[in-house]
Amino acid sequence: MAGVQRSVGGDGRGVAGRHCRDGGDWFIDRGGKLADRIRSYTAPMAAPQRARLRSSKERVRDYALFVVLVGPNVALLLLFVYRPLADNIRLSFFDWNVSDPSARFVGLSNYTEWFTRSDTRQIVFNTAVFTGAAVVGSMVLGLALAMLLDRPLRGRNLVRSTVFAPFVISGAAVGLAAQFVFDPHFGLIQDLLRRIGVGVPDFYQDARWALFMVTITYVWKNLGYTFVIYLAALQGVRRDLLEAAEIDGASRWAVFRRVLLPQLRPTTFFLSITVLINSLQVFDVINVMTRGGPEGTGTTTMVYQVYVETFRNFRAGYGATVATIMFLVLLAVTYYQVRVMDRGQRQ
Repeated sequence: MAGVQRSVGGDGRGVAGRHCRDGGDWFIDRGGKLADRIRSYTAPMAAPQRARLRSSKERVRDYALFVVLVGPNVALLLLFVYRPLADNIRLSFFDWNVSDPSARFVGLSNYTEWFTRSDTRQIVFNTAVFTGAAVVGSMVLGLALAMLLDRPLRGRNLVRSTVFAPFVISGAAVGLAAQFVFDPHFGLIQDLLRRIGVGVPDFYQDARWALFMVTITYVWKNLGYTFVIYLAALQGVRRDLLEAAEIDGASRWAVFRRVLLPQLRPTTFFLSITVLINSLQVFDVINVMTRGGPEGTGTTTMVYQVYVETFRNFRAGYGATVATIMFLVLLAVTYYQVRVMDRGQRQ
């Protein structure tokens, strides 16, 4: 029910007003203010809707930006990493000669052959020794040089560049340079050993010395990488903790083991994984220096066996089998390293 009345204001002028009753609440429409009042009451209801609409638009925009930035990288990974990996695993179940386009499915025969071959034990031993020595040697020497050249010494920038230089040189060039160093007739090592009266080993005929020679060469090449990473990590070490430990009377070994190493643990974990992966993939140094010999498989590692079986013996299926086994071993070792690192951080 609505009615119209005449009211008189304080100034004696009449003001027209409309009384509206709705659910017991009275609203007076003075000068057409009812619509404004309705909008004022409904505005809080529309605000959440606008916020939700704006939030959904932002999510769509963020998702589109994510697809634009990450999509190409994911596509490249699928194209150049995961698809070749899947093809390699599939090929390991076939007997495929590179010269013959047809491939015969053999199931697990390639894996059975690898585990039962007479040279498998020697190749696995070479891989383990070479990889372990390369990881430990590169990291220990890299940390030692980083700590030494982190001090204000004269000419340290020149020494830093000299240490890092072999890392940026190709493995083939490093292998050729190492051949002159270890040459049995006029090499620098042979001449030095003769001068001090020590027996001269034949690095190219003795399998044990050949493996030692290849390992030392790769450690020398990879030393610059671990050196630079450790040197950068030392810049972020808290010097006040080191000084406090020295003031408390701790020995240098205690300061190194109790204060410095814990701060370098993330860097050490990172290097252990990357150097391990790089060491398992070494091919050029071995191919240039020894070609997998002497004595047949004296310095043959698993990655070099992949090359021999695929491109010399033309057995692509068997080569894919060795590569798949390498991938599984590397995956297991990396998983173990991550678990150990997580356990150390929780403790």
